[in-house]
Amino acid sequence: MYVMEKNWVQDRLSRIEAVLQAELPKEDEDWAAKTFFGEQGRSSFQAPPPLPPLSLTAPIKDLLNRGGKRWRPLLACMVCESLGGKDAVFPLLPLVEFCHNASLIHDDIEDGSTERRGKPAIHILYGEDAAVNSGSFLYFLPLTCIDRWEADAGLKLRAYSLWALNMRRLHLGQSLDIHWHNNGFFPEINEYYAMCRLKTGVLAAFAATAGVLAAENAAKNSGREANFDKILTPLTAAAENLGLGFQILDDVKNLTGGIYGKTQGDDVVEGKKSLPILLFVRKENPKQGEGVMPERAAFVNDCFAAAKKEGASSSAVKSLTEALKADGVLKEAEDRGRRLLEEAEKSIAGLGCGGISAFMKF
Repeated sequence: MYVMEKNWVQDRLSRIEAVLQAELPKEDEDWAAKTFFGEQGRSSFQAPPPLPPLSLTAPIKDLLNRGGKRWRPLLACMVCESLGGKDAVFPLLPLVEFCHNASLIHDDIEDGSTERRGKPAIHILYGEDAAVNSGSFLYFLPLTCIDRWEADAGLKLRAYSLWALNMRRLHLGQSLDIHWHNNGFFPEINEYYAMCRLKTGVLAAFAATAGVLAAENAAKNSGREANFDKILTPLTAAAENLGLGFQILDDVKNLTGGIYGKTQGDDVVEGKKSLPILLFVRKENPKQGEGVMPERAAFVNDCFAAAKKEGASSSAVKSLTEALKADGVLKEAEDRGRRLLEEAEKSIAGLGCGGISAFMKF
């Protein structure tokens, strides 16, 4: 099994940041020609390509420069190195991290969030129109990494197809989340899990896939035969569990100590049907199965309505959090999230990709 050196996380984080910085948008003609007009450059356009305005580039640079956990590109690095690909995945890392940040820009608009990573949300600083446009552009910008990737056409096509598939899945998951927190409906626990797998898990799965594709490409370029198809399905399934576990723990933290760079309790303001909420309103009956308890559902909806009107400082946020704590569902949700992370770590290690514990505590 691949063994990581002592300062593996710190070293990879430094290199990941360098790769991301190199791919950030630039306000110059050469970057504009390559990015917007491909290899043909200006010759494929009837008029000289305009320089990208700050309304497109500044929001992207701002958010990326605020930092982040970067656990998705770390996962891609770990998978690739464990499979013998060394640093072959680095050219693809913007494809993993930029898509995540694009979703954050749009999430904050859709959720009405005012803060991200310790600063005002991008749409607050730059306006919703610029934020929507920059966020959408940030999904597509890293596809240039595949264009430049030194791989055969077959691998490039797989990378494009998997990117597109996972972006469709991500938006499906987000649509479910939006639908649920805009009405009084409380989904079943398994429906919540499915939403999180789509909204958060697919990007983790895509990160693991990028590591596999890069390792396969490295093997081909060095004249070695490598086929990782047998581990791809169980590996991406484990990575989905990793994303689900992190999402559950983030939802718990939002209601308790708060997440760094986010307003504590803003999930209540948004009316988010997180796992602690669902565990609170739904109880399992041995004869009837899982069902919504009307009185608890009414209490939660009343708290949501008050918080939406009064903000995160509303007494309704405190009342709901205290009720969740007293009922034990915050602890239960946290335990479920941690079990998912532990199971994911075991599964990934069992597939020969060791070292995930090095960054799981982020």
